[in-house]
Amino acid sequence: MATSTEPGGQSCGHDIDPEFAGLPLQSLADAALSAARAAGAEHADLRVHRLCTQSIRLRDGRVEALTDTVELGFAVRVIVDGTWGFSSHAVLNPETAAQVARSAVAVATSLRALNRERVALADEPRYGNAQWVSAYEIDPFTIPATDKVALLQDYSGRLSAADGVDHVTATLLQVKEQTYYADTAGSAIIQQRVRLEPGLEAVTVDTASGAFETMRTLAPPVGRGWEYVTGADGVWDWNTELGRIPEWLAEKVKAPSVVPGPTDLVIDPTNLWLTIHESIGHATEYDRAIGYESAYAGTSFATPDLLGTLQYGTPIMHVTADRMQRHGLASVGYDDEGVAGQRWDLVRDGVLVGYQLDRAFAPRLGLERSNGCSYADSPHHVPIQRMANVSLQPDPERDTSTRELISRVADGIYIVGDKSWSIDMQRYNFQFTGQRFFRIRNGELDGQLRDVAYQATTTDFWGSMEAVGGPSTWQLGGAFNCGKAQPGQVAAVSHGCPSVLVRGVNVLNTRTEAGQ
Repeated sequence: MATSTEPGGQSCGHDIDPEFAGLPLQSLADAALSAARAAGAEHADLRVHRLCTQSIRLRDGRVEALTDTVELGFAVRVIVDGTWGFSSHAVLNPETAAQVARSAVAVATSLRALNRERVALADEPRYGNAQWVSAYEIDPFTIPATDKVALLQDYSGRLSAADGVDHVTATLLQVKEQTYYADTAGSAIIQQRVRLEPGLEAVTVDTASGAFETMRTLAPPVGRGWEYVTGADGVWDWNTELGRIPEWLAEKVKAPSVVPGPTDLVIDPTNLWLTIHESIGHATEYDRAIGYESAYAGTSFATPDLLGTLQYGTPIMHVTADRMQRHGLASVGYDDEGVAGQRWDLVRDGVLVGYQLDRAFAPRLGLERSNGCSYADSPHHVPIQRMANVSLQPDPERDTSTRELISRVADGIYIVGDKSWSIDMQRYNFQFTGQRFFRIRNGELDGQLRDVAYQATTTDFWGSMEAVGGPSTWQLGGAFNCGKAQPGQVAAVSHGCPSVLVRGVNVLNTRTEAGQ
């Protein structure tokens, strides 16, 4: 089955896997949608969802776990008299599809008396027989597990052979996700995307005290193929990073503890992506901003009454949401409501100007169209509003390097890599740690520090951003495990950003804070 990028997606030249394309997709849609209409639904959509996952974990070169899972099923969602109904099943045949559609209508009919606000969906063009495949070169599911284990053993062995490294953990998580969407408006969309997350962590142990320190690779999870793990695409320099981790780890063990207080920081993209995720990505989800999502670390300080006036950060702050970012973890051709992928502004010139939303929330904000943020992580979960790839844009006029940002700091810290974090439910008060912290003296790096965390409110932090790096410093970070909703759902999302310089941010000593 050939792929298409219309109206604006990406294509790698791969076909939809025949195992998925060969399912009775059209007959399921015909049966479900016609049954829903006959039962009284004013809107109905069907989503067939196949999720293939492989997880590999090695400790000290030995396989601890290797699991393969496949989840396949379908769901029917309806609107009856302004009320949602939903039902799903694992058996894919037209008879079951019709039964599930009638069940969804029955759910909506039962809930109608409790519904205090009619559902109204924003319009979206019809996309008939649309197809989309994400950008990757080598499908990781075509590589034998033995080859994957062998590569992870090779990487692990390089770290284990170094002095001071006592243990090494290696992991690889890969996912292939396929969906078919059809609705009563006439859209019919089939999609396939691949993503993976490799990682290695070295551990050194002080046998006398039992204390330990860790250092891990910073390669982000990506919407790429097996070529990323081997380094064949040139995106990540595994050889150099694996060669340097032991020396960074040894230096970290001997590093002095940080002196807390207001500090100038240069923050690397490998750390900043998580701050963006927590303080901007979640804060600009519209369902959180209106209090609709408040159960799972929900709500937001960035409420709709502040749209167009809230000074989120300094005027150099430009944050976009993007469902079409090449190799992005949240990139799709179309979302789970049949809305085509788009790119739009969330923060422009430092001011809050937009939200992430779906077809049901767009009319509440007075918008004629959704920006395509609907997603369900399983055929048996209801699609909800989820995060796009939310990114801080680099300096558009000058390609300022990270080294140049560091040169502007007389006394500060350069922070690399993410680790632990904490933020309140309104996405306002936070603190973040990192993998490596380098002291900056007179514009030069001067050895590592340890026990560092930075703490601020969202607007104070972004309001202290003096400079952003140029395009050469911009990098996509991200996570596989962004959680939301009850029952809980997990989504993968990327965040691009340059290096940044922030002034006078409060730094904590984590050891002191822990009472040690």
